[in-house]
Amino acid sequence: MPLPKPPAKKATVLSLADIDAQAAPRPAKRSSKAEPASPAVLDLFDPQDKPAPATAKPQAKTVTAVPARPAPNKAVTPRRSTPAGPKRLFVLDTNVLMHDPMSLFRFDEHDIYLPMITLEELDSHKRGMSEVARNARQVSRELDALVADSPRAMPDGIPLAKTGHREAAGSLFFQTQLLKIELPEGLPQGKADNQILGVVQALRAQHPERDVALVSKDINMRIKARALGLPAEDYYNDKTLDDVDLLYTGVLALPGDFWERHGKTMESWQQGGLTFYRISGPLVPALLVNQFVYLEAPGVAPLYAKVTEITGKTAVLRTVKEYTHQKNAVWGVVGRNREQNFALNLLMDPECDFVTLTGTAGTGKTLMTLASGLSQVLDERRYTEIIVTRVTVPVGEDIGYLPGTEEEKMSPWMGALDDNLEVLARSDSGAGEWGRAATNELVRSKIKIKSLNFMRGRTFLNKFVIIDEAQNLTPKQMKTLITRAGPGTKIVCLGNLAQIDTPYLTEGSSGLTYAVDRFKGWPHSGHVTLARGERSRLADFASEVL
Repeated sequence: MPLPKPPAKKATVLSLADIDAQAAPRPAKRSSKAEPASPAVLDLFDPQDKPAPATAKPQAKTVTAVPARPAPNKAVTPRRSTPAGPKRLFVLDTNVLMHDPMSLFRFDEHDIYLPMITLEELDSHKRGMSEVARNARQVSRELDALVADSPRAMPDGIPLAKTGHREAAGSLFFQTQLLKIELPEGLPQGKADNQILGVVQALRAQHPERDVALVSKDINMRIKARALGLPAEDYYNDKTLDDVDLLYTGVLALPGDFWERHGKTMESWQQGGLTFYRISGPLVPALLVNQFVYLEAPGVAPLYAKVTEITGKTAVLRTVKEYTHQKNAVWGVVGRNREQNFALNLLMDPECDFVTLTGTAGTGKTLMTLASGLSQVLDERRYTEIIVTRVTVPVGEDIGYLPGTEEEKMSPWMGALDDNLEVLARSDSGAGEWGRAATNELVRSKIKIKSLNFMRGRTFLNKFVIIDEAQNLTPKQMKTLITRAGPGTKIVCLGNLAQIDTPYLTEGSSGLTYAVDRFKGWPHSGHVTLARGERSRLADFASEVL
């Protein structure tokens, strides 16, 4: 690379015009174009005391080269593009704090108000080893750190950024005086929910200039608030997606003109019995690594491939192995549709350490996972054993102190495992009765059933871990389980997002949704949404009409 030309003038003689001429003009153009659209990028709330958001950082970088000019500083000021007005005041229900202990710091520049009854309920729920009790204790520790060394400032509010959470620019207020509560006579005055509603009503009367709103995870609480004419909102910060229909499916249908638009610059070669295609074109930015693509058009040979590499503006597609054929059966199981074929490719891929499968009942999630696990444990010796676990409802509670081993206590929740093992055992028709009995005994010895309550602190080495009913896990529990994986371990998460039993957990805030969204595009993970049920014609028809 040739060296740049030496400057024609000394540095001390340069003026601001010369500096602007030598500086690259692209960042300045980008910042000037982004200025009119800044109100759409900034938060919907009023950030009076909030620093410039992350989207304004490139503008700040372009103006720091010339700090003496005041015009760029005015252009990046967020107050110029947001309407003036008081900050909102959110009254938090107890279930919000126990659902997300860090919810205190997730309201940007707005203020938080905690009624005294909320602190009383936190104190009553702090005992025990459940997830709710742990969250209540964590909230108490966060509040203790906030109120430390500031008893006199409590009536005026405590800055939430005091403990290092710079994203929280608001203040925390406690109920320090008795409020005049005027609720309808039909509501019991001693109930905690009604007392919180009375606090919201009194705050709206005391501060008519402010927007006071209740935040609660309890649907009935929000219904009662709106019936009383009080604004109430759900806690949305825990949701990975607002609409579950936007969840990554892992499968993309190629357009009908795929070969015409990408065939001219396409490179293809064969390796290991599979065909590779290197493409470049408008489709590449929409692809992710380990995403499956297919093309089924009349008059054209079907294409089923997986994205194996994305480099710049090019992507490499590799045809998948046909597990729909009996010669490639996995422990006697073959894929009956396109999505099942894709799922078996992920389950049998040794380079894929984390697999998530979602779908309605009867799509074959557990059966295919067990078959692939047994094939890789007993036939290929890739893993030492299969570990199966699932959420027991209620989540996080003890499974009991009655006599019996851990597997015996977990057996009532493992009916699906027994049913699928029975199907897999019947597939071996040529072994005879004694051979099937010996196979069943060997299979049972390689499958261990574990409880989620004893997963903390463990490390799995060379294990095939199956997490069934993963839609009932919270994001924190999902993180706890996935981080148990040691070298050579494969984790498979199965679940149906339409069947969530955990309280305050929705399709958008489920740990399974969280894992699918965070792991998409990682070269060692994959996801497939199974669309068609294959259990029986009766089950398929019932799922459609009932």
